[in-house]
Amino acid sequence: MEAYEEITRAIALSMGAAWASGINLYATILVLGALGATQNIVLPEHLHILMNPLVMAGAGLMFVAEFIADKTPGVDTGWDALHTFIRIPAGAVLAAGAVGDVSPAMALTAAILGGGVTAGVHATKAGSRALINTSPEPFSNWAASISEDVIVVAGIWTALNHPLLFIGFFILFICLVIWLLPKIWRGLKRVFAAIARWFKGRETGPANSE
Repeated sequence: MEAYEEITRAIALSMGAAWASGINLYATILVLGALGATQNIVLPEHLHILMNPLVMAGAGLMFVAEFIADKTPGVDTGWDALHTFIRIPAGAVLAAGAVGDVSPAMALTAAILGGGVTAGVHATKAGSRALINTSPEPFSNWAASISEDVIVVAGIWTALNHPLLFIGFFILFICLVIWLLPKIWRGLKRVFAAIARWFKGRETGPANSE
């Protein structure tokens, strides 16, 4: 029974770190580091680096930067595009470190699954935020960003304190991502097509007037 609980906690922490990294990597690092440093949780040895004051300070500064950028329409999309190359590998590393001292094969498997989870969550976030930015008012953008910050903290807390509950929600969330991604992609294609028509109209406008 004790081994089962340990495995469940490792899976919840591994996939929870990967999932949260796809939404807000710096909040994930900061929350895990702070909880570990205050001895509210015992982090696996490979994640002890998150408790380093320099790592926590860097994550805190970047969290503030993301907090501002993520609530500015247009800027948030550019920020998400840049973080495609940061969140996914970081999510894979955190997922591998969260499984603890296991065989290299298990660690690599966790990294592969974690990277895939982070990529899917990141794509869903970035795509949905790009669609939200088509709205002229900024309030929906702010609401989405604040909700994401709250969800990250709540998700990590649930993964650490109620691993089975988190795994259940995690499975439902992955199903939602699989269902949403094609719809988000179709919406983005319509947005790109409208932008292309707008640019085409501007290019042909002066020629037609002559």
